[in-house]
Amino acid sequence: MIAIRNLTHVYPGTRKQPPHQALSDLSLEIEDGEFCILSGPNGSGKSTLFRILCGMAMPSAGEVAVGGFDLFRQPGRVREIMGVVFQSPAVDKHLSVIENLRIHGDLYGLRGAVFKERMDEAMAWTDLGGRLDHRVDTLSGGLARQVELAKVLLTRPRLLLLDEPTTGLDPNSRRNFLKALSAIQRERGMTVLMTSHVFSEAEDVDRVAIMMKGHLLALDTPQALRAMLGREMVVIQARDPVALEERMGREMGLAVRRHGDELRLEETENGESLPLLEGVLARYRPDIVAIAIKQPALEDVFVHLTTGARQPARPIELERTGT
Repeated sequence: MIAIRNLTHVYPGTRKQPPHQALSDLSLEIEDGEFCILSGPNGSGKSTLFRILCGMAMPSAGEVAVGGFDLFRQPGRVREIMGVVFQSPAVDKHLSVIENLRIHGDLYGLRGAVFKERMDEAMAWTDLGGRLDHRVDTLSGGLARQVELAKVLLTRPRLLLLDEPTTGLDPNSRRNFLKALSAIQRERGMTVLMTSHVFSEAEDVDRVAIMMKGHLLALDTPQALRAMLGREMVVIQARDPVALEERMGREMGLAVRRHGDELRLEETENGESLPLLEGVLARYRPDIVAIAIKQPALEDVFVHLTTGARQPARPIELERTGT
C-alpha cells in the first residue's frame, strides 16, 4: 500500500542554524491491509515522514507510491483512498457532532441518503449515539477523538494515517479507541499506519517500525522484535550506574546497556538469568538499589536500539512470523 524509496529531506538552514537532514535515504514498505506502528525518539524523522505522506511537504529527494499511485505526481488519486487523523484536533469544537460530519461529507460530495448510510456506518462502533446534536466542546477527550475517527471513516479510506491519536486520552479512553480502531481495520481490511510513543499500543499490531535520526532501525512483528533481546533480561537500579556499568564490564566481562539510572543485561535465556542475577547481587550488593528479572517488552527493544547503539547499515528485519 505504501512504498517509500530512498526518501531524503533536508530543512534549509538559517543564519543561526545549519541545514538539518530529517530523513536520510529512507526506504520502507507497508503492505496492503497491514496495521503498522511507527515509533522513534524525538527528532527521529517521524513527523517529517508523516507530513510528506499526507501531502503537506515535498521531500528533497526520493519516491513515494501509495496504492500504486505516485504521491507527488498523482496527489488527487492518493487523497481519494487516504484518511488522516492528526495529533491536533481537526474538528470544530463549536459545532455539533452531526454538523462536523456533514461538513466533511460535503467536502467529498456525500449528501442525502448516501451521507446517511455512510454516517450510520461510521458511527456504528462509537459511543456517540445520543450525542449527535451535542457540541464537540461538551464531549470528553475520548468521545471527541471518536468524532475525529468517525469523520475520517465517512469516505471509506483504504489507507488511514494517524499521528499519535491517543495523546491526552486517559488509559480507559485510549484502550477503547484502539480497540475500536483495530476492529474496524480488521473488518474492512484497511491499511493503518500510526505513530505512537506508547509501546503498549503496539503489542497486537502486525509490524512495528522504529526510526532514529532519519534512518529505519528496525521493522518487524512485535514478537520478533522482542525475541532480539532473548527470553529474559536482568534489570538493575544502581546508585551510580556509570561507575557500576564500567566495573561490571571490567571485572565480570558483562555486556551492560545503560538507560538513565537503569542497567540492563540483555539476551539471556531461561535458566541463565537467575544465576547471573545472584552473581551480580553477591558482588555488587552495596551498589544496587533494586534488581529483577523480566521478559523483554517492546519498550526494551526501543531502548536497546536507540540508546547507545550504533546505527545499522540496514534495518533489522527478522523472518516474518505472522500475527
